[in-house]
Amino acid sequence: MHFIWPHALWGFLLVPLFVAGYLWLLKRQRKQAFGYSTLLLVNRALNAGQGWRRHLPPALMLLAVMVGLLGLARPNADLVLPADYRTLVVAVDVSLSMLAEDVPPSRMQAAQSTVKTFISDLPKDIRVGLVTFAGTAQIAQRVTDDRAELLAAVDRFRLQRATATGSGLLLAMAVLRPELELDIEPLIYGFNPSQRGRRASEPSLFDLKPVAPGSYQAGAIVLISDGRRTTGPDPIAAAQLAAQLGIRVFTVAFGTPDGFIPGFDGRAFYAAVDERTLQSMALLTEGEFFKAENAEQMASIYEQLTTQFALERSRTEVSALFAAASALLVLFAAMLSVYWFRRRDY
Repeated sequence: MHFIWPHALWGFLLVPLFVAGYLWLLKRQRKQAFGYSTLLLVNRALNAGQGWRRHLPPALMLLAVMVGLLGLARPNADLVLPADYRTLVVAVDVSLSMLAEDVPPSRMQAAQSTVKTFISDLPKDIRVGLVTFAGTAQIAQRVTDDRAELLAAVDRFRLQRATATGSGLLLAMAVLRPELELDIEPLIYGFNPSQRGRRASEPSLFDLKPVAPGSYQAGAIVLISDGRRTTGPDPIAAAQLAAQLGIRVFTVAFGTPDGFIPGFDGRAFYAAVDERTLQSMALLTEGEFFKAENAEQMASIYEQLTTQFALERSRTEVSALFAAASALLVLFAAMLSVYWFRRRDY
């Protein structure tokens, strides 16, 4: 447990003073008891609240003060709560390296199958968009809650040359946050927007005020890749921009280190996974990195992601719980005091 105002905990130094004051009052009452002309009233008073019962209400009041001090320090706890994600954009690598057969029948077919299962198993209130990337990036399906449209879009994936991982992430950001009207063309195509006549009223990534990484809770990006970036913007720079927008990026490295494509265009070439880059992208954006070397592992990863997007562990302030507990303790102490020690007519 963490505290936003830990200095409030110094108030616990007053607890021994409260205990000492209560003991002093008890000692003073015992001295005053000898002033009565008869012990009849004293005996009745003692019988009404003798023993442990006379000390329980003050003890509860002291406990209420201690709980209240904890609440005043504004404690935070890691709780598993329903996630705030409502939109997911899945960016899938469709470069020629997905022809590799180290994941049978091929990386592409295995990825399509598991992506379709992942989409089908997501909670119904989560909308999904699809982006594919190879030498460039394109929108395969805009954000929708129609699962049939999404599954049909997955079946339409077509392989292309090269791998522009950074372009895929930038386009996924634009699809996830359309309200920002992100000007991603300068980053994807490498030109200066001022040289292309960008209107002053058009927003740019560079005009946006940075926020804390992972702070955007209305959506996230899942990026699946099986190879190294060969063209387009640097994916690490794209991940840094995603972090500035508060967007979490969950990355999946798909394939084995020794994957290769036999006999393509009369030659074979290796298709190794760039795990380090994908790990860095997830780390920068407060997301998570996953590794899958076969279809079963990838399906397991999607099960984890589905659960994570339904329930999320987050640090939440629980001061209100401590305040409520303190108030209930005070109320309980007062009720016991009235019930046990109410004034009687003799």
